[in-house]
Amino acid sequence: MLAGVFGALEPSPVLPIPSLAHRLGVGFIYAKVETGRPLGSFKSLGGTFAAVAAIARSRLSLPAAQATASAPHLVCASDGNHGLAVATGARYAGANCTVVLHSGVPEVRTRRIRDAGAVVRIAGGTYDDAVDLARELAAKNGYLLIPDTSLDPVDPVVADVMAGYAVISDELRRQFSQDRIATPTHVFVQAGVGGLAAAITEGLRGWLSAPARIIIVEPDQAPCVALAMAAGRPVRAAGNLETSADMLSCGEASAPALKTLREYGVTCMTVSEVELARSVRELEEACGVETTSSGAAGLAALAAAAGDSLRRQELDLTGDSRILLLVTEARPTP
Repeated sequence: MLAGVFGALEPSPVLPIPSLAHRLGVGFIYAKVETGRPLGSFKSLGGTFAAVAAIARSRLSLPAAQATASAPHLVCASDGNHGLAVATGARYAGANCTVVLHSGVPEVRTRRIRDAGAVVRIAGGTYDDAVDLARELAAKNGYLLIPDTSLDPVDPVVADVMAGYAVISDELRRQFSQDRIATPTHVFVQAGVGGLAAAITEGLRGWLSAPARIIIVEPDQAPCVALAMAAGRPVRAAGNLETSADMLSCGEASAPALKTLREYGVTCMTVSEVELARSVRELEEACGVETTSSGAAGLAALAAAAGDSLRRQELDLTGDSRILLLVTEARPTP
């Protein structure tokens, strides 16, 4: 289905970063670099797939005479990347689309969504206010909601989003096998609402080498997954969620993601704004990858943990550890 939208999909590369591994006192660091994906981020795998799949299902439910002529109006909330992915899927399928953003989304991201053919609505407040407004628009106008987060643990559209993200773990398994690379012992994966983290956790289950630790990374201003893991259910974080990692500025974790993360027993870790900014520079200097604070959050957490003897012990980090990071998005071009 994605090949129909974007053409043949090439696997995103896995880059070794030996200079950082040496400096941080671990055996190996590998980065799965998503910056070259269509639309510039991993979100193209999830939101686009879910949008096209939802339109196909809606057409199947219509009488044959209407199925080819009718397409639902899609709506979603976004910090930027999910909305662009959904808008791209809608345009491919001939459907109209409304993307609800919050007022903190940069203009460069808003413009890309409009250029993809979507109508943009701005909700005041945070990403979670945009989520609420998208749900209201869907209920009021009969729009088809394409969320990447839900309070329903078995939400079928969110399941499609996460199934799209599973392309990443499928690629990782093949790439490590083909290149005869020893499998990672640790994965540092960033979380907004938790969908990517859950997809990676599920996709790599049983594949990682001991101690097989998965560390979920969030900005300390928006720790919604950590709060949900502690409470056993999604709870909305207080505050304005302001962080340079704007793709991770989410206040309420997704219930489908939380289910998987709790089952696996992941570890949550938060990082500061200083650590996020430093990780962007370090990644570019070490391997030439240009990303954002959101994209480099995994490295921020690894560096913080590696420099703290107690945290190293808690995470079983040693000089032989093999680390997998996910660099989730390209730096937007103004």
